Amino acid sequence: MTASSPCPLRWPAEAVWEAAAPLLPGFSVEVLPEIDSTNSELMRRLKGGPGRPPQPEPLLLVAEQQSAGRGRLGRQWQSRRGDSLTFSLGLPLAPAGWSGLSLAVGVAVAESLEPAPLGAPRIRLKWPNDLWLATPDGERKLGGILIETASWGGVRHAVIGVGLNVRPVALPGADPAAALPAVPPGCLQALSAGLDAPAALLAVAPALVRAVLAFEHSGFAPFAARFAARDALDGRAVQLSDGTQGTARGVGQGGALRVQTASGPVEVTSAEVSVRPVPGAPAAPEPPC
Repeated sequence: MTASSPCPLRWPAEAVWEAAAPLLPGFSVEVLPEIDSTNSELMRRLKGGPGRPPQPEPLLLVAEQQSAGRGRLGRQWQSRRGDSLTFSLGLPLAPAGWSGLSLAVGVAVAESLEPAPLGAPRIRLKWPNDLWLATPDGERKLGGILIETASWGGVRHAVIGVGLNVRPVALPGADPAAALPAVPPGCLQALSAGLDAPAALLAVAPALVRAVLAFEHSGFAPFAARFAARDALDGRAVQLSDGTQGTARGVGQGGALRVQTASGPVEVTSAEVSVRPVPGAPAAPEPPC
């Protein structure tokens, strides 16, 4: 793994606040040197505890390093200072329906980092919450999204966690002489060599706030075509966690994954269903951070 930079990271907290505060009354930005998980911390703050009142105000919490980051279905997500960008946005949210929120978030993140691709976009979106990076050697996982909700005072709040690989890393135990050496994850510096974690935050965070508020107002439908333009699974053979195989056929207006199976078309909506390319098909590896 690459050594972390000895130089202090200069986070654009004020610039992020200036861009988002007019949209979110009471919004604030906080940067911590280390925490177990930004999602977990925001959930704790929302619920409060002995001697600690609940904090329901909108907050963007950034961690330079996470010791117990979490991904979807409880997968561990580790991060190192400077090598990755990890943050969570907590805010009250009342959409008509929640289906497709992670896809809308993915669209916002991808478009903010690659606003106007020439030709096919390099940042692709894998239903329901992963970002992949197209490289000359194939697709590699660039990051992920984790959305959790909780209620306080009769109001439902969303905690939206984003993790992105920023700098190249070497996989622990990778053996270059192996027949099938481990493949490192994708990173933002493969997309733009000068991009660092603070610059990525400034690009992503305001766009994320705008997208979440747009989703609250209009749902996933306005994001559907934009997701389709980056859909990493469309037309590929996939296998559901129950063993069902078929071909991905995009997503519906509500964000459900459409899969054509031998017994007919199905729509996948459950958060407990994982989707991956069938054995033997090209796949993006899980990143270590």
